Parts: sequence; structure tokens; C-alpha cells
Amino acid sequence: CSAINACETSNGGCSAKAECRRTSPGNRVCVCNAGYTGDGIVCIEINPCLENNGGCDRNAECTQTGPNQVSTLSGYSGDGKRCTYISLCSQNNGGCSEFAICNDTELTERTCTCKPNYIGDGFKCRGNIYQELLRNSNTSKFYFHLQALSIKDIAGPGPFTVFVPRTDILNSDPRVKDWIAKGVMAQILRYHMVGCASLLYNDLTTITDITSLHGDLIHISYSQNSLILNDKAEIILSDAVGTNGVIHVINQILVP
Repeated sequence: CSAINACETSNGGCSAKAECRRTSPGNRVCVCNAGYTGDGIVCIEINPCLENNGGCDRNAECTQTGPNQVSTLSGYSGDGKRCTYISLCSQNNGGCSEFAICNDTELTERTCTCKPNYIGDGFKCRGNIYQELLRNSNTSKFYFHLQALSIKDIAGPGPFTVFVPRTDILNSDPRVKDWIAKGVMAQILRYHMVGCASLLYNDLTTITDITSLHGDLIHISYSQNSLILNDKAEIILSDAVGTNGVIHVINQILVP
């Protein structure tokens, strides 16, 4: 005769989540596996979240992911037992402008506030118009001409309105080299600036003449939904507002 192994077939009638243990010939006991509870015939997962938040950190949401397993609350990093708050501002300034201050407010929220001497919504912040000239490829050449001649009028408190010939125009117009050689480039540049006023596109539609920092008038006409300066230069990009004025981009150089 040989002893009957009660666990040999069908796990001895125990649950698939249980271990069948032989006790004596023909007999066995069923013991639920770790993470499960029951009589061995029926075993169910233990939900660790039912007591003491499953042993999770107070900043963790206990979510049962398996027998006796939990996960971490969104907005935190860790193993669930210990959680560390993830600051939205810690990466890429929270998506705010490089000229803005990022402040965490809630787990998944933050505010973006432009730094002093900048204006905007926090995601896009602008400084004075002298600074903004450099940040735009359409206006950067005008900035370099100002810098070369140490002209910093529009870096002051303002307000100013500036009509900037687009970079490719300044690069391609052969007269620019002549003006520089003759020492009159500063006069040309100042003829594109207006002091004591920050004039948006809509404001300009109601004006016929304005005086430049050079001292000469700039004539403005409005027809066919376009603003034309001195009957030649058209405003093609408008209303780039800075802390001390506004920039308009034009498609020709103004000559006094």
C-alpha cells in the first residue's frame, strides 16, 4: 500500500491562491498565499487600504493594485510608503516665461507672474521695447544699429512708439552703408522713433502726422485697411507692446 497524496490532483481542492499541504495520508490543509485571506478553499485578496491608509504616506492615496499592494497619489513621487511632493515649478520653470516667477499653489496647479519691469500673462513676458527688439528676428537688426551707435533713447521710461524696418530690409538696402559712412545713420534711426506716446495701430488710424525724435514729421495715411507712412512704408506687423512703448514693423526705411 502507498500513502494517498491529497494534494496531488486539483491542488487538493484548495483555492488556486492557496497552498495545499499534506498532513497525514489522505488528508491535507489549505493555506491562503501571502496577500490573501480565507479558509484556503476560498481565498480573496487582502485590501491593505482598509486600515491605516494601507500604511501609505499621508500624501499618498492608497489604491489597491494587487494583493497587499498600493500606489502613490498623483503629484507625488515615491513608493507609496513615503511620498515626496513634485513641484510643477521645478522643471522648465513650470512652463512659465523665463522672465516670470513660478509659484506652486496646489498639487496640480501653479501661477506664473512676470518679474518686475516685465509685463504679460506670465507665460509670455515682455521688457522694454529696447530689449524686445533683440528678441525678435524681424527687429534685431534695428537693435544692432542702435547698439553700434550707442543710441538708447527707447531704453528710457517712455512712452515711445517705434517704426522698425524689417531686418531683411535693413540688410539689403544699399543706402544703409552710405548713411553709416557719412555719419548720418543716427539721424535715420531716430526718425523711426516717436516720444511721449505709445500709439497702437488703432490710434495711428486717427492721426495724420507725428513728430519723430529726429524732429521731422512722419506722415500717416490709412487706406484699403493698411497704414502707410510717408506714402511708402506699410506697417506689416503691429502692436508689440513693451513696458515703455510699442513696436510696429514696416517694410521700408523712412528717410527724413
